[in-house]
Amino acid sequence: MSIARLEICFLREMLTYQMFIYGTVIVLHSGGTDGSDVSQTSMLWTKKGQDATMNCSHTKGGSYYQMYWYRQLPGETMELVVFTSTARGEHDFGAFSKEKFSATKTEAERGTFTVKKVQPEDKGLYFCAVSQHSDTNP
Repeated sequence: MSIARLEICFLREMLTYQMFIYGTVIVLHSGGTDGSDVSQTSMLWTKKGQDATMNCSHTKGGSYYQMYWYRQLPGETMELVVFTSTARGEHDFGAFSKEKFSATKTEAERGTFTVKKVQPEDKGLYFCAVSQHSDTNP
């Protein structure tokens, strides 16, 4: 399995312009990868309440059609949010809500993951991983 990672950080910087105050700015940036052929969004800016969509792609070939999106909140272990595959019509969100997260996977080599209406509690690391097969789908 090859993995890339993305971190959601929050900047609490109040910007003023003509007496208007703008809210929290959310910065998403990637950490390092393991040197594999998997990459994901390197930096993304959004505001609290907006959606944050991350892209993941790889150059491992069409047989790597399964994509996993993980998240690790501060002080917690990494957990799988969604499993996607071009071989399945429905994505598997497990215990996670489709109201909060969405994903697309129309091609073997790329997919997207969205955190809807980003809030401060969404701060954490977000990882994309790809695999050629799984225990349940050889």
